[in-house]
Amino acid sequence: MEPITQSASALEFPLISEKAVIVVFDIDGVIRDVSGSYRRALADTVEHFTAGAYRPSQADIDALKSEGIWNNDWEASQELVYRYFEGKLASSGNAIAPSAALSRETVNLNYEELVAFFQSRYRGPDPTHWTGYICQEPLLTQADYLESLTKAGIRWGFFSGATTGSARYILERRLGLQSPVLVAMEDAPGKPDPTGLLKTVALLNGANSLVPVIYVGDTVADMYVVEKARQIQGDRRWIGVGVLPPHVQATEEQREAYAATLRKAGAVIVLNNVEELTPALIHHLGQEK
Repeated sequence: MEPITQSASALEFPLISEKAVIVVFDIDGVIRDVSGSYRRALADTVEHFTAGAYRPSQADIDALKSEGIWNNDWEASQELVYRYFEGKLASSGNAIAPSAALSRETVNLNYEELVAFFQSRYRGPDPTHWTGYICQEPLLTQADYLESLTKAGIRWGFFSGATTGSARYILERRLGLQSPVLVAMEDAPGKPDPTGLLKTVALLNGANSLVPVIYVGDTVADMYVVEKARQIQGDRRWIGVGVLPPHVQATEEQREAYAATLRKAGAVIVLNNVEELTPALIHHLGQEK
């Protein structure tokens, strides 16, 4: 694949026009399918640190993330381990006996060891030459989709809770983008804090508060980010667009339930795939009052 050179940096975008719209994408569940990678590593980690007693299902992970504050999968892994030992997983059928429940303060859990184990599954045991689950992540879009946005005069970039290395692996090595505008885990506080979204917009030369911003995400935390950005920059239009991650699209019931959760969190529209967010739809959402 030839790398995309157009839109490699904010300076190469067309000038802001009256009808301009900025689109910022989350990565996990939007640009790549992480159900067999990040989520698999999360489940592996929880299983390992509960000595094989509890492996969270996709539904368990979704339930946790629907709380809107567990965007970081390392922290989500830690929280599920704690909840297991606290006996707070009754709804998933994985509760321990009340007499065996512990307070999280007494659980012998080292966060650095947990992160290292997670990374050994996600990236692989060699931190330099990755061979882990990340290598098998299906793409949910292709570079020509992003090129179509550039041709339509739409500025775009990425704000993700993934590490910079993981995000650039998918954007540059897999999609072939050259130095795309990206704010990742190391660059801003975790979602739903809106700092990273605001930084991304600024990198896209979006100082003009009249330019609407669309943030595309697949979780409740993503939609909360939009609302919090709106509270800080109320003179700009902030639009949350939800995308259904692949793991919830097995049945109509799952799709509808997950879509309802995203709408309740603030999504103005929920799509099955990011490429349904066409330039025409982007301009329509940007001009809606």
